[in-house]
Amino acid sequence: MVANGYRTSSAVERRADVAENSIPKQGPKVWERVPKRNPNFTGRKDLLAALRKSMHTVTAVVAQPQALQGLGGVGKTQLAIEYAWQYRDHYDLVWWVSADQPLLVPSVLAGMAQALGLPPATSTGVEQATQAVIRTLESGVPYRSWLVIFDNAEEPEYIKDFLPRGPGHVLITSRNSRWSDHEPTIEVDVFRRDESKAFLHRRLGDAIGDDEADRLADKLGDLPLALEQAAALLARTLMSVDEYLTLLEEQTSRLLSLEKAPTYPQSMTAAWQLSVSQLEDRVPAAVEVLRCCAFFGPEPIPRDVFRRGNRVAGPRLTPVLSDPIELTRALSQLESLALVKVEPTTRTLQVHRLNQALLRDELPEDQRAEFRHEVHLLLSGTAPADPDETTNWPRFEELAAHLEPSGLIECTVPAVRKFAIDLVRYMYVRGSYQQAQALLNEYIQKWTEASGPRHSDVLVARIHLGNVYLALTLYSRAQELMSETVGMMEESLGPDHPETLWGKQSYAAALRGRGEFGKAQEIDAEVVEGYERLSGDNERVVLRARANLALAYTLTSEYVHAQKMLQETYLRQSSMDGYGRRNLLATWSNLSRAVRLGGQLEVAMNIAEEAYNYGVAQLGEDHPRTLLAAKDLAISLRRSGRVTEALQLMRDTHHRLQRLYGDGHADTMAAALGLSNTLRANGDLEEALTIVRRTLEHYPAVFGANHPFVHASKINLALLLRLTGDAARAQELDQEVLHGLGDLLGRDHDYAVTSAVNLQNDLAALGRHDEARALGEETMRRLRTYFTPDHYLSLICAANLSLDMQATGAEEEAKRLLTETVPQLDALLGREHPDALAVAAGQRVNGDFDPPPI
Repeated sequence: MVANGYRTSSAVERRADVAENSIPKQGPKVWERVPKRNPNFTGRKDLLAALRKSMHTVTAVVAQPQALQGLGGVGKTQLAIEYAWQYRDHYDLVWWVSADQPLLVPSVLAGMAQALGLPPATSTGVEQATQAVIRTLESGVPYRSWLVIFDNAEEPEYIKDFLPRGPGHVLITSRNSRWSDHEPTIEVDVFRRDESKAFLHRRLGDAIGDDEADRLADKLGDLPLALEQAAALLARTLMSVDEYLTLLEEQTSRLLSLEKAPTYPQSMTAAWQLSVSQLEDRVPAAVEVLRCCAFFGPEPIPRDVFRRGNRVAGPRLTPVLSDPIELTRALSQLESLALVKVEPTTRTLQVHRLNQALLRDELPEDQRAEFRHEVHLLLSGTAPADPDETTNWPRFEELAAHLEPSGLIECTVPAVRKFAIDLVRYMYVRGSYQQAQALLNEYIQKWTEASGPRHSDVLVARIHLGNVYLALTLYSRAQELMSETVGMMEESLGPDHPETLWGKQSYAAALRGRGEFGKAQEIDAEVVEGYERLSGDNERVVLRARANLALAYTLTSEYVHAQKMLQETYLRQSSMDGYGRRNLLATWSNLSRAVRLGGQLEVAMNIAEEAYNYGVAQLGEDHPRTLLAAKDLAISLRRSGRVTEALQLMRDTHHRLQRLYGDGHADTMAAALGLSNTLRANGDLEEALTIVRRTLEHYPAVFGANHPFVHASKINLALLLRLTGDAARAQELDQEVLHGLGDLLGRDHDYAVTSAVNLQNDLAALGRHDEARALGEETMRRLRTYFTPDHYLSLICAANLSLDMQATGAEEEAKRLLTETVPQLDALLGREHPDALAVAAGQRVNGDFDPPPI
């Protein structure tokens, strides 16, 4: 039932942005994202030799990263590509990371997880997967010989934490000379003249003579990118070298007359603008598309952005995007002149970052604003609708690379801002919490400056940020932010506005995180009523709100209400097309928990098993929601007497959560307490005591010192203290817990009566049977009133009470109570259940605490 360890695979799931014909037929077991080899690559033998020597010289157990540094256009990226291809047989894994935008680097590294036999980022979240990838590379298992290339890593400070240090190799390309302060660096300069001439002869063959090649290389300063542009134009137009040089001279003179400091070499600028002017004479529409591409990021641009863009484009692009034939012709011309790189297998196109900068620089500011806005409309208008749907994630990932370079965050158009919000929602649901947090902080700052602090977009972004805090278990920070934001929403938007209701729903979750269960329940009930007024009974938002209210009922130990609402919600969610699998699994697991806490242990176990199997099949066994379902199933197995199975599953689940979040996350802590409870049930008291003590150290830091979970978790510690011989300390601790829970939740709450059941047993162990009997009688009255007489807690309290009655001389009354209790307990648990056997043997039965999700 439980798969131990990681899933491994010898085949790597290929990302969509790598062409099939770019994968070497022989070489690494894993070859991912590496661009296709340039068939026109020539020369550079000295640099390749120097790079190989530097990379393969072993000076330490941990190899140092190597950097290729030089000006834009000198061929750093091409050199890295050629190195990867030439020496691929030396490596088991080669992975290419486009590092222009540090925000996106974790996602690319996380994509390596499955290739290393690790759970995918879709299951664990990007940040956790990234760290697991780095640790695994550094360990040298399963691969010692690996190469990871960080292309265009401009700022060392932004990238250095993502560089694996281990037995493999890291190669960095950058224009930033400061890399030499951090890593060994090889400086890449322009071609030598013989390399320039060899390149031109290879591209143009007999169409260019040796003297012509020399003159052309001289005019272009031997800059590889400029030579590439010139060769493409000459090959396409059949222009003579003399004609080209004449036009180039005119272009250069015009540029010099502008008296502006060049960002890039003059030869590059002149060659580039000459190519563009030739194109403008032939296919003007192609220039419009090219200029538009300059305002995307340097990452590949999905072709579908232009295909679907005819519905949303502005006045500049509508004519060409509305004509598929004209668009195809424009892209063909751009590719033939080497102005864009078109990848047909992945349906993307890409413009070199230098060319993008030159295009932007030549436009006046008003036209830059127009093209920038065109890109905003294209990105937002062609994005998928639902970031919660996992099938949309690849498209969101493609578009995410263009968010910041396009300046989209600055746009005030509502549809564009909605796309920006959807993008961080995508990052949130896939587990990229740090990325989402960074973007949301930027949104809030810039949108506040542009639109004011009470604008609805700002308020929505603040609630999303609060949800990120909740995911990071920063409950205090989430409550503070959401409390202020919901107040602003009620004033600015009105209390019944959909965004206000959504904000209040998130605020209720923050209150649960802070232990204010009653107040959270009141707000969740208000949200359900508000959504039902606005949306009717069939809207998804209503179902989500009801699921949250049911969770609130569970935390206030109103299990009948919770079970009924969850059952209705689950049935409607499961019959709804396209309902999110994550949310459906959450409702399913919450239903199993409500049924278990309501006392129907066998039924709860069956529901929990179905939910867990669904999670494994639909989301994967390492998805956070699947792991919570696994934890609930393990608890149900233990409660049903199947301790061996429960222990196996809970150990595995705790290990996976520990690997995913570390020890100080609420979900890992809950699994640790579940493992301790299962070990206790299995008779492993010392290990159980060690785990519970270690886990309790984290609770105040995560929840605060006076949270109900902090008090309730001590129930487990007190029980283990008594079972290992310290009944006096157990009694003191249970007394403290009962007092604390009574003040916070009331004496009728599940956690409080569980504490009272165990305190009764503590008193009996100390020989204080009169006190034990009095407490037992009070507790049984509460249980039979607030729960039901045949509830599990009511029955074990009655069985324990019969022992105290007998010890205090009320033997007939004790016998009558036990005779009444045993058949009910057997009917509920089965005669062979450990608790039923304990009661039959005249032993006491204890309660314990398993923290539910918040």
